Amino acid sequence: MTTSNHTADRPLAGLRIVEISSFVASPLCGLTLSQLGAEVIRIDPIGGAADIDRWPLTAAGESIYWTGLNRGKRSLALDLRSESGRDIVQRLVSAPGDGGGILVTNAGGRDWTSYETLSALRPDVITLELLGRHDGRPAVDYTVNAALGFPQITGPLDHAGVVNHVLPAWDVAAGLHAALAVTAAVRRREHTGAGARIVLPLEDVALATAGALGYLTEPQVNGSGRPATGNAVYGTYGSDFVTADNERFMVVALTSRHFRDLLTLTGTGPAVAALEAALEADFGRESDRFDHREVLTALFARWFRTHSAAEVAAALDASSVLHERYRSFEQVVESGELAANPLFAELAQPRIGTYLAAAMPASYDGAHLHTGAAAALGADGHEVLRRLLELDDAQLADLEQAGVLAR
Repeated sequence: MTTSNHTADRPLAGLRIVEISSFVASPLCGLTLSQLGAEVIRIDPIGGAADIDRWPLTAAGESIYWTGLNRGKRSLALDLRSESGRDIVQRLVSAPGDGGGILVTNAGGRDWTSYETLSALRPDVITLELLGRHDGRPAVDYTVNAALGFPQITGPLDHAGVVNHVLPAWDVAAGLHAALAVTAAVRRREHTGAGARIVLPLEDVALATAGALGYLTEPQVNGSGRPATGNAVYGTYGSDFVTADNERFMVVALTSRHFRDLLTLTGTGPAVAALEAALEADFGRESDRFDHREVLTALFARWFRTHSAAEVAAALDASSVLHERYRSFEQVVESGELAANPLFAELAQPRIGTYLAAAMPASYDGAHLHTGAAAALGADGHEVLRRLLELDDAQLADLEQAGVLAR
């Protein structure tokens, strides 16, 4: 079973984060901080935010998605349109304690959760606001990606249109950037006593990443952007191959040793040497392997087409060539690899069931940081308000009666 993340030996033990969020980036930030040991209090509107029923769902209609991103967090449900509900949020964020005074949200543009408002209540407050675009206009991963250029070079080369990738890469990157930004701000506060107003636009995460990887630098320096390459790896040799029994492998030869081993196992050494001489190429260079990838792939493909997946896997496993068989999510689960990987531990998630849940990918002193199940919406309201705001039973009952607090 997974263990509680609220233990003193975790890197961020003692921190308390208030999270008002939905969808991917902001909840992922909170999950990451929670795995690292921080107490994360997610506050939702009564009935849940827009992601409360987001797919995938169980047969009973419970959101696998929502529980997955909210593991290990406390849960409060408040009427965020009421003055009383907003007052509670402000009091929770500004509550005393060295590790408190931190707000993470993607619900921007609210005066009552702004840095200016909260810093008047607690001068060392740290706020992180996730935006869509840098100018404040709304955007989501799929629209940011469409405007960036990646769909133009994604997909089969014979496809005339654009192809969206299914992984919300910019949401994921933004969530991790957000967790790092909060941690850095806490570090600075510990040394200087200063709070921080952090603004992190999803668009800028995508632009910064694309810039660092050269996608936006190429047009500026070379005058043209990166071409589509299908499943080929840009700038080196890599391609997918189909076996005799219609399985598919991804094969990558980054180094000269990888490439030599690929020639050996496919028996194409003499043919590739003749091709190299005819083209006046040097296949010891990545650039030449990439430039002539189509004819090289045609030579290698013959070997793959005449061998079964088992034969191909055995030959590749015995070589230095980087490779992996394409699999579905179902095949990954059925392989038993999750149970064998210490990254995963059994989690009994109410309303969902028992399954193997991933921990923090990084291990600390040989151990992965697992976290507990996601709480039911609003389940921790009484405990949190008693502990942090010192509300008594009568006050809690009044809040429930007024429709400000739900559980």
